[in-house]
Amino acid sequence: MDPRRHFRRALAVVGVLAGAIAINELAGKPLPLRWSIFRSAVGANMAKTGQVGDGREKAAVAYVLANARHGDLDDVIRVLDDFARNRRFLMNIGDEKGPILERAITRSAPKVLLEVGTYCGYSALRTIRAMPADARLFSVEISPANAAIARQIWEHAGVARRVTAIVGMLGDSGKTIDTLRRDYGFADGTVDFVFLDHTKSAYLPDLQRIIETGWLHPGTVVVADNVKWPGAPDYLAYMRANEASLWQTIEHEAHVEYQKLVKDLVLESDYLGALTS
Repeated sequence: MDPRRHFRRALAVVGVLAGAIAINELAGKPLPLRWSIFRSAVGANMAKTGQVGDGREKAAVAYVLANARHGDLDDVIRVLDDFARNRRFLMNIGDEKGPILERAITRSAPKVLLEVGTYCGYSALRTIRAMPADARLFSVEISPANAAIARQIWEHAGVARRVTAIVGMLGDSGKTIDTLRRDYGFADGTVDFVFLDHTKSAYLPDLQRIIETGWLHPGTVVVADNVKWPGAPDYLAYMRANEASLWQTIEHEAHVEYQKLVKDLVLESDYLGALTS
């Protein structure tokens, strides 16, 4: 991304969140819109490491290990939601938008799922809860530290055998895509579900890379979080421009995770297949 564009977007995030937090506090509303959200939104460390930089991700693991029942997937999700809502904000899909993801998975009954953006492994937990018993999830994460944290949480939840974290990114000149092909059997028409929740400017380029691999098939479902905030405008424009030709999309209105002031959008898109001449 152009550094100037990144800086402008960061300033916009600062302005909106600062204003929303101030209004929320002045109104005395018991909404979980805290300054830890502000720090996570503008931290330069996030772009470099995939973590906020104040230790909250490691603290989340410790909180899960101390408070969630071992082997209880539902309880691990509950405890992560409690941590993110009441202690330190985490960039999870959250408890409002998480059910949208789960319903899309239940509807499509996928067997092979690809997630791009693992973070602390929260969305993978919700994905595993909704996917068929014989399905397999592969989660691509650029940060080795985040992948390690996610694996700890999955192990505690008792689901580690159902999900694989791959450290890398789809835009690394084919390295990660080759790994998925060679080591995990990704081939033409094998991917039934994709969840995008990583760098927002990478949504459209990475979706196009996935299409070019040939892994999708008519009926593959792609869900994208945070399309309105922080926003993936090129991705949204692409889906709207290709409605009823390449994709059939439902736009779910919601809010940024763990608060009710900043609105967000989740896109649930069914792939109709490549155009034929």
